Amino acid sequence: MLSDPFFYALAVPAVILLGLAKGGFAGVGAIAMPLLALAISPVKAAAILLPILILQDVVGVWAFRRSWDGGVLWLMIPSAAVGILLGYLLAAQVSATVVLGVLGAISVLFALHRLWLMRGGGVAAPSNAPAGVGVLLGVASGFTSHIAHAGQPPFQMWVLPRNLAPPVLVGTTAIFFAVVNWIKVPAYLALGQFTAENLTTAAVLAPLAIASTLAGVWLVRRIQPERFYLAIYVLMVLVGLQLLWKAFAG
Repeated sequence: MLSDPFFYALAVPAVILLGLAKGGFAGVGAIAMPLLALAISPVKAAAILLPILILQDVVGVWAFRRSWDGGVLWLMIPSAAVGILLGYLLAAQVSATVVLGVLGAISVLFALHRLWLMRGGGVAAPSNAPAGVGVLLGVASGFTSHIAHAGQPPFQMWVLPRNLAPPVLVGTTAIFFAVVNWIKVPAYLALGQFTAENLTTAAVLAPLAIASTLAGVWLVRRIQPERFYLAIYVLMVLVGLQLLWKAFAG
């Protein structure tokens, strides 16, 4: 198990935000990876978070197991697998500095995309876009999910214009990312990242993730989230810029 106090100073808020995201504050969990990457390598950070994500996925899939869109899943899951393969090849073949830079760029772009949506903007594939667009967005979702556990923006660009009923949208999203997270497992095994140290660290953090997920379910109905989201995404831009600085200046 990791014992560095600086790591846990970042890991505790990161995992709490990850749990809140699964509990209803969609998107805020994407900052978990960039925060951990300030203390440890991004590949190691992703490997620690993956078992926690898989554990949290169980709740969402069970809750919405009867509400999902098969067309979206059949199109995007295979293409996401290709994106995960590309993410694995990047992590396996290039230096940690490059992975750090990619993570920083993804973090900044993800946060700016969310801030743009908060201001009423939006970039989405038209509802009548050809299936090839969905395939490309699926690849992008798998790639960003593997590198940064941040595959939502490309996925949403394809799915939101479908105008699915809310339970179907939530269920489709839950099932998609649950499957994607399991597809990532062999890649992390091949990278040698499921070490005893990483898995033990994940196990220590898992109860906090579960508690914060339940807290998110309770809080999302009781507070106005706009300022909370704004603060998180601004922080994510700053963290992403710090990662880019570490990658290219360090």
